[in-house]
Amino acid sequence: MDASVTQFWFERVNNIDWIFTAGDFAALFLLVLWLWVLWPTAELARLLKNPPRQSQILIATVSLTGLWLLNANVTAGIHIHFLGLVVLMLMFGWRLATLIALPPTLFFSLFVFKLPAEFAVYALLGVCLPIFGCFLLYSQMFKYLPHQLFIYIFCGSFLNGFLSIVFHILAWAAWLSVSTDYSWEFLSDNYLVLIPLLGFPEALLNGMAITLLVVYRPDWLYDYSDRTYLWKK
Repeated sequence: MDASVTQFWFERVNNIDWIFTAGDFAALFLLVLWLWVLWPTAELARLLKNPPRQSQILIATVSLTGLWLLNANVTAGIHIHFLGLVVLMLMFGWRLATLIALPPTLFFSLFVFKLPAEFAVYALLGVCLPIFGCFLLYSQMFKYLPHQLFIYIFCGSFLNGFLSIVFHILAWAAWLSVSTDYSWEFLSDNYLVLIPLLGFPEALLNGMAITLLVVYRPDWLYDYSDRTYLWKK
């Protein structure tokens, strides 16, 4: 058994393409720059003093990695999987959620893409951009819409879940169009067409997860409060 497991991981590692180009290093530089801009110093300091929160992050990281492994490979460079990024954002805030999503992204790049050079690009376009875009929508929702539970669940998680797929696929399709031989027509017919097919299940997944957290674990959510969304003022 031990020999077979060793052989399994040896084959996985042996099939990884470790070639990096100048563009890959440029993407890595941009990723580091983005992380420097958003670095949540205060949140990380509080996290070090909060073991239960650390356990929540471990659960979220493992769950996100498992969710991404439910992946369908359409063709080279085009992978289809649910994201779960909106749940992550609503649990930990967009800054910390971005950091938490990086280990699953690295795992995905190594053992699914088998191209570690794609890590920085995929992190920027497939993770950072959707999380930040959904955060912008969520912040405007909180600012301009009534603070009601239905709006929090529907707009904050359901609608944002759908938009996370839109941001993810559009950004990655744009990258594939400039970095590969795929034409925009090919991407439209084989990738962009999947937006509604993935968007609604992604919206439902995030909406159901947040609904369960609101009911059973509201303290796990980053800025949710019964006083804000339920109690009469």
